[in-house]
Amino acid sequence: MRSERHGRVAWLSATGGAGTVPTGSAKMSCVNVRLRDGLWAAGALLLALVTLVAPLGRPGPSWLIAASAVWAAALVPVSARWPRWAIVLTAPLNAVNNLLAIAPTSLVVFRAARSVRSQGQLWALIGITAVLQAAFGGVYAWRAGDGLTEYLLGTAFSVAFLLLFPAVAGGLVGRRKPLTQVLMERNDYLEHARELTASTARSDTRAHIASEMHDMLGHRLRQLTAHAGELARSAAEQAPELREQVELIRRTSAVAMDELREILGVLGTTEASADAGTRADVERLVAASADAGVSVHLDWSGDDLDDADARLRRAVHRIVREALTNVHKHAPSARTRVSVHIGDRVRVEVVNGPSNAPRGGGTRRGLIGLEERVELIGGTFEAGPFAGGFRVAADLPSHPVVPEETGATGAVAEAPPPITAEILTVPRVVGSGCLAALSVVPALGTAFVVLIVAIFGRNTMSRQEFDAFQVSVAHTEEVTETYGFGVPTNHSGCHRYHARDESTRDFELCFDGRGVLTAKRELGR
Repeated sequence: MRSERHGRVAWLSATGGAGTVPTGSAKMSCVNVRLRDGLWAAGALLLALVTLVAPLGRPGPSWLIAASAVWAAALVPVSARWPRWAIVLTAPLNAVNNLLAIAPTSLVVFRAARSVRSQGQLWALIGITAVLQAAFGGVYAWRAGDGLTEYLLGTAFSVAFLLLFPAVAGGLVGRRKPLTQVLMERNDYLEHARELTASTARSDTRAHIASEMHDMLGHRLRQLTAHAGELARSAAEQAPELREQVELIRRTSAVAMDELREILGVLGTTEASADAGTRADVERLVAASADAGVSVHLDWSGDDLDDADARLRRAVHRIVREALTNVHKHAPSARTRVSVHIGDRVRVEVVNGPSNAPRGGGTRRGLIGLEERVELIGGTFEAGPFAGGFRVAADLPSHPVVPEETGATGAVAEAPPPITAEILTVPRVVGSGCLAALSVVPALGTAFVVLIVAIFGRNTMSRQEFDAFQVSVAHTEEVTETYGFGVPTNHSGCHRYHARDESTRDFELCFDGRGVLTAKRELGR
């Protein structure tokens, strides 16, 4: 694991933190999560408050039902911030007769269990919560007068479907999530490593080709240029009529040598020295031109470029060298100024004044190559007549942001689409999702069925049916199985029903803890 973590950190460092979420996206994601939690909390609150108008079981005090609704709604944000506490705090709801407040706790437990990384802690929380649920369920059974069998069945259902299954399913999903994230990061790391390997291989191949061309073609072209120069001198003395043809050969060989240098530059050869583009390098280029008879001086302002990007330094070297080469060819007698200014950006300028020497012809291929090189690293290039002479100027970024290896982009395009979280998660959701369904479907399904029965059940009885119930004889089941639990009442243990044929009268039946009828009375609306 330590080596994997080191590899991930190294990859993030190499990519400049690639793969991290931008600040704006993180804020938007946080807002979406809060909005979703708010909607879930509001839904849980409204669902639990339905019991006020359609009681599920023996009606309880309104304030207790409202309190359980608020409690259930509050567990939604608690499960996001304090998941361990959220699991334990679902237990007190079992002491209240509000199944619609208890049912959403399965989703709360599922969500909270996803965030508990330690399996030991999760099972300890499940055990503690199960004991508390049994205790609070016992308090409710004692107050409601339920028998032992009814209490045990209710507790078993609550622990199994509202606690155990959601916790196990959430734990499985929670363990899979970090493994999925690690797998995605490893896939990205391998893709990046493959791109770097391919880029390195291309660079090595290009460097090898450039080296062979430099050693073989460069040597032959230099020999050809030297022989052409000797031939030109001999032709001027012995065969003047061949002087133009010989001069053409000499110029062609010189142009071929220049073009070879351009090709070597495109192939990424390291023909320039290690300090190419630094102040010392530019001073050497200026001194070499001065030794050749050109009147040139250097104007350097700002820091040196020793620690600058290699692409920037090579561009500075090529601009100064090509510009001075053109001065040698076309204006050898002109006064020339080389200016390099280092600031937020790097500005290079080579300006020569008017020259009395006849201007030679040129192909401008060198200037075109310079323009392409400058634009490749995000700079601008200008070259043209200036005050009777010629001016070459470039404005370069201090920190080029364009990748040097443009072929790497093609490698990315050829790669297969990366594995996403959805692709990795969907097949595995079948296992843990089915387990979660064992808790969610029965809990919500039971609540839905009881809710339908409570809403559409009978809540009226006739006077004859009311008179038929005898105090100390009738039981709760005899009333609720036929007439339901009636309409909500403020008296614990009492059931209220509308008089079927009298619109201004209600009947109320009250039972003790054993379910025996203790009182019956008529009430006006």
